[in-house]
Amino acid sequence: MSNKYISDTNYRNSCNFWADERMKDVANSENDNFTPVINYSTSDNGWSTPTNGWATPSSGYGTPVGVGTPSCRRRILAGNHNDEIYSTSDSGWATPSSGYGSPVGIGTPSCRRRILVENHKSEIYSTSHSGWATPSSGYGSPVGVGTPSCRRRILGENHKSEIYSTSDSGWSTPTNGWATPSSGYGTPVGVGTPSCRRRILAGNHNDEIYVEGSCPGQGNKDESIRRGDSEEASGQVKGIDSICSDRDASLLRKLQTGEDLYPFCDASVWLRSCSQEVVEPLEGKITGCIPYWLKGSLLRNGPGSLKVGDMTFGHLFDGSALLHRFAIDGGHVTYQSRFLKTQTYKRNMAAQRIVVTEFGTKAVPDPCQTIFQRVSALFTPGETTSDNAMISVYPFGDELYALTEYPVIHRFDPITLDTLDRVNVSKYVGIVNHTSHPHVMDDGTVYNLGMSISVTGPHYAIIKFPPTCDVKSAGDGCSNKRLSMFEQARIIGSIPARWPLHPAYMHTFGSTENYFVIVEQPLSVSVPAMVRNHLLNEPMAGSFRWYQDQQTQILLMQRKDGQLFKIFLAEAFFYLHIINSYEEDNHLIVDICCYKDPTMLDCMYVEALMGIQKNPDYARMFRGRPLRFVLPLKNVSSDTAPETNLVTLQGAKATAYRLYDGNIFSQPELLCDLGCETPRIYYEKYLGQPYRYFYAISCDVDADNPGTLIKVDIKTRTKMTWCEENVYPSEPIFVPSPDPKEEDDGVVLSALVWGRGIEREVGILVLDASTWQELSRATFTTPSPVPKCLHGWFTENIDLTFKSTLLQ
Repeated sequence: MSNKYISDTNYRNSCNFWADERMKDVANSENDNFTPVINYSTSDNGWSTPTNGWATPSSGYGTPVGVGTPSCRRRILAGNHNDEIYSTSDSGWATPSSGYGSPVGIGTPSCRRRILVENHKSEIYSTSHSGWATPSSGYGSPVGVGTPSCRRRILGENHKSEIYSTSDSGWSTPTNGWATPSSGYGTPVGVGTPSCRRRILAGNHNDEIYVEGSCPGQGNKDESIRRGDSEEASGQVKGIDSICSDRDASLLRKLQTGEDLYPFCDASVWLRSCSQEVVEPLEGKITGCIPYWLKGSLLRNGPGSLKVGDMTFGHLFDGSALLHRFAIDGGHVTYQSRFLKTQTYKRNMAAQRIVVTEFGTKAVPDPCQTIFQRVSALFTPGETTSDNAMISVYPFGDELYALTEYPVIHRFDPITLDTLDRVNVSKYVGIVNHTSHPHVMDDGTVYNLGMSISVTGPHYAIIKFPPTCDVKSAGDGCSNKRLSMFEQARIIGSIPARWPLHPAYMHTFGSTENYFVIVEQPLSVSVPAMVRNHLLNEPMAGSFRWYQDQQTQILLMQRKDGQLFKIFLAEAFFYLHIINSYEEDNHLIVDICCYKDPTMLDCMYVEALMGIQKNPDYARMFRGRPLRFVLPLKNVSSDTAPETNLVTLQGAKATAYRLYDGNIFSQPELLCDLGCETPRIYYEKYLGQPYRYFYAISCDVDADNPGTLIKVDIKTRTKMTWCEENVYPSEPIFVPSPDPKEEDDGVVLSALVWGRGIEREVGILVLDASTWQELSRATFTTPSPVPKCLHGWFTENIDLTFKSTLLQ
C-alpha cells in the first residue's frame, strides 16, 4: 500500500486486512525494523555468496566489477511491485542518494534498470554490445550484436516480466532469441538445475526470485492469496497464514510423490462439453418429497461446450452458452438443455472452428475482415465482438434473457429454451458494456451498471429500464404504441472513472433505498490495450491491469439525482459478487465476496483447471472470504482525531477512520471463515434491505468437500453446510413458501452434477432453507456430458408463452 495513505499508527496497524501481524512490519517500510525482502542463491553459477545480504551475480545482470562487494544489487519490494537493481561501483551505478535507480556517480552503467512505478513496468537494458545493445527507442529492444547469456524481456502491456538464460546449465537454448519454457514460467526445458530461478506470476503481476529447494516467494507478502485464520464469534480476522505454512509443506510433499494435491476436488466438472441437446423433457427420478406448493422453472446458464470442431476454448468464460431448465409441477420434475443460438455460436458451428475471439481465446484469423472494418467496429459495440451470453439469466418484464458483460442480451423461450430475440442494448443507450447482474425492482423496473464514454473519458453509468408501457400514437391520436423496456432505457447518473483510460472491471453493483453502490476495484480495463487487442484480434483478458498498491474505492451514487454522494477507501481487493447492501442508522452496509487479488480469474483457464492437481498455489489463488464494510454516512468534522472509529452502528465490528487528507478508510469484518461464491438472498423481499441470511457455494478447492452448500446467519455469525461426496452443487436459489413467516421460510434449489467420471448425470436438490436438510432431489440420465453451470433464475410462470415486444 502506498505510504501516502498512511496517516497514523492506528491506521497503519489495521489497514492491511490480508496480511498477518508478522507481515505488517514488512508492509510498512517506514518501520525502523523494516528489512527488505531479498532472494538470492549461494551458488557460483547463479548468484554468488552475498556480502551484507546481497548476492553478487557471476553472470546475469550487467557486468560485475569487483569481488565480495556486489556491483549489481537487487532489492525486491513486492508490496508495491517495485523491482530495483543498482550497483555500488562508479563504473556502474553509484550509491543512490535517495530512492533507488538514481545514480549520483560517474561512468556509463553497463546494466541500467529503470522502474516505472506508476504502471508497474520494469525495464532492463545494457549499453554493451556484448550484452544488450543501446536501445533505439524505448527500452528492452536491442538493436546491436551479441547474445546475452541472461536476457530479460519486458512485456509492458500486460506487466509480464521474464528472465532466463541461454546456458544449458540453467535455461534452454532460445528459439528466435528467447527461451521457451515447457510449461509456465520458471520451468527449464534444458539440462541441469538452475540454482536461482525466476518465477513469474503474470496473473497477478507478481515477480518473484527464489532459491532451489526453498519455498517460492518466502517472505513476499504480496505473492498470492493466503488462507486466513479467523474467529466467527468476533467477526475479526486474526491473520493470514504464511505461504510456507504446514499445509503448503504437505502440498509440496504430495507434489514430490506424485499424489493429487486436492484429492476431493474434481475440476473436470467444468471441462465437460455437451454434445447433444435435451430438446424433449426428460422425466426425473424423485427421492424424498417435493413440497406441494413448489411450482415453476429453475433456469440455469453457463459454459456448455469448450470445443468447436478440433479447437478448444482457452478459458471457462469462453464456452458456448448452454441453458438448462428444471420444470417442477405437482411433485414431478423434468429436465431440458439447449445451446443459446447467438451469432457467435452460429458462426463457430458453421465454420467448425473458433472464428470469434473470446475473453481468453484468440480466434483463427478472418481473411474477410480488414483492419478498417475492425476500426469501424469500435463504434458499434457488440456487433463484431462475441455475443456469447453464458453468465446469467434475468427477467425484463415478462421476458427472460441470457446475459454476459457485452451489451448484447438474448431472449429465450422459458419452456422450449429456443433462442428468440437478440437485443443490442448499446443501440438504445450509450454504453459499451454492462454487468451481467442487473437489479430487478418490485414494480418491474430494471437497473444495471454500464460504462459510457464521454469527452472526458469512461464513466460508470446507471441505466434504468422502465416497464413496458403503451403510449398514444402520434399519427391518429387513437391507436396505442407499445414501448419496450429497451426503447425507454436511459442513463440516470454517471461518475467518471478515477483513471481516465483505466476504468475498473465490474461484475455486480449494489442498490439500497437511497443509493447505488459502485465498488471501483484496482482491477482495471486498459482502454488503449482494449482497442489494440480488438484491432489485433487478441483476447480481451489481455486488457486487464491489476494495481495492488492502489486502493479500492466504494462510490455512493444518489438515486434521486444520479450525483456522487461520497467516496470511501478500502484496502485493495478483487471481487465478482456483492451479496447485498442496505442502510441502517446513518450507515451503509455492503457485504462482498472478496479476494486478495484477481488470480482466481487465472484459475479458470482451461490449462489451469486441467493442471489443478499439480499446482500447490491453486487453492490460495482461489481463496476468498465474505466481508462486511460499514460506511458512516454522516459528515465528519475536519478536527476528528485519526484514531476515532467513525462506525457507531450497534454490533458492528467493521471500522472506519478519517485520514489526514479527509478521506474515509473502511476496514471490513469477516462474515464467515469459508470461501463463499455465487451468493444469493431472499432477493424479492430483502434486496437493499436489512437481512439476516445468505446462501452460497464453497470456493475452497482444498476443503474436505469442495462441493458444499453454505447458509450463513449474519446475526449470530454461524453457518450451516450441506455436502455429499463427489456431488457438485450450483448457485443456491431461495424460493419462499406461499406465506413465509420468517426470512428463511422456504426452500433452496440447486442444480447438481457428479464428478469422477459420472458425466451424464444431472439433478436438482431441494433443501429446507430453515433447517438446511434435504427434502428431495430429482436426478436425470442425459445423452451427453453435463458441465457445471454458473447463474440462474427461478420463475413461477412455467405456462407462459411469450411474444416479442421489440419493434422491428
